[in-house]
Amino acid sequence: MKVKVLSRNPDDYLRETKRDIHKVFRNYNPVLHPFEAPREYLRALNATKLDRVFAKPFIASLDGHRDGVCCMCRHRKKLSSIFSGSCDGEIRQWNLTNRQCIRTLQGHTGFVRGLTCSADGNMFISVGDDKTIKHWNTDALSEGRDFPINTLVTKSLYTGVDHHWTEATYATCGQTVDIWNLERAEPIRVYKWGMDSVNSVRFNPVETNLCISTVVDRSIRLYDIRAAVPLNKVTLKLKSNVAVWNPMEAYVFTAANEDHNLYTFDMRKLDAAVNVHTDHTDAVLDVDYSPTGREFVSGSYDRSIRIFPVLSSGKSREVYHTKRMQRVFTVRWSADNRYILSGSDETNIRMWKARASEKLGMVTPREKAATVYNDKLKEKFAYHPQVKRIARHRHVPKSIYQAMKEKRLIKESQRKKEQNVRMHSKHGSVPRVVEKKKHIVTFQE
Repeated sequence: MKVKVLSRNPDDYLRETKRDIHKVFRNYNPVLHPFEAPREYLRALNATKLDRVFAKPFIASLDGHRDGVCCMCRHRKKLSSIFSGSCDGEIRQWNLTNRQCIRTLQGHTGFVRGLTCSADGNMFISVGDDKTIKHWNTDALSEGRDFPINTLVTKSLYTGVDHHWTEATYATCGQTVDIWNLERAEPIRVYKWGMDSVNSVRFNPVETNLCISTVVDRSIRLYDIRAAVPLNKVTLKLKSNVAVWNPMEAYVFTAANEDHNLYTFDMRKLDAAVNVHTDHTDAVLDVDYSPTGREFVSGSYDRSIRIFPVLSSGKSREVYHTKRMQRVFTVRWSADNRYILSGSDETNIRMWKARASEKLGMVTPREKAATVYNDKLKEKFAYHPQVKRIARHRHVPKSIYQAMKEKRLIKESQRKKEQNVRMHSKHGSVPRVVEKKKHIVTFQE
């Protein structure tokens, strides 16, 4: 008769040394784990609390400018290099690895209105209040590095510049939108639609022949540089300061507006916004997308920086601020999707983490696995009231807090007024206008 006995290998459950961790075997049969959901909920709650405990987004301040930082641009080929321009005409090149200024140029007389880097990364272009366009070598160690390669004197003042993503072409904006070739001293194409001046111009990183501009007459205009005339435009109730393209979706762009909101549009359907992003309490001055296209960062006159998910209800997931930071003129997202740079009125460039509680430096495989597990738990229980309350709670300055309360009161009063007018009017005489269409005046093709 054969007797069945239990047989175990000691290597499966004994430690080799006293510093090893005991192996814990788990039976995944749900019948044996009746308290799995409460246990996971508690872990999600603790992970959310620890995120708030370790949320320290500020990394460093890049000092050196003597006036407010009004524009920045990334190097197209180097992760660690950026260029900044200030209100006194000074241009600086920074190394983000050691957080030092490696080059200082007296670029213009008056404001530096725009900076952009060429597609090959060998040159950057600046425009300023002195009605000049200057081409500079990006190599800080090159001969004659303090002098521009080329200087173009123009008849009018330019307020922005952006380089084509693949070709030796760039666009400037001022009284008109001009398309330039690097080898010519005159624009190869001039676009004019109305008499108002243009604030900004940006090339599309996907459909590289498309560009977008924001105009003082409250319109956002679209251009195809292969055509002789502009494509179409949409007019909002207030002026947009800048509009940027989503780097992953060719037809989607976001505009930073004076009415404290950001509007995401699909250029194929301009009669309504795809999403309206609120939370700022003053004019939004700049916006920039992350390389993944899933989020964007905005800087505002209310002295704060906010990070918005593109596919959300319109609320920001993060707000950054410091006591000394004043009006934020420019923001940029790093090309590795890990850092955010902001330039403000009190002469500083600040470096922030894109995810406030992320650990910098080396991460062990065990830490990485724990982070992924905690993220999945937080996603699973994201709509539980306690987890949601802790995850969205943020401390903001008193001025922003009071302004947010006032905005909520105004919006609630307007909603009640519209409701009362509709109740005491003839059925159908007062149409309902959704929020995504409320701020659009006209669109023209």
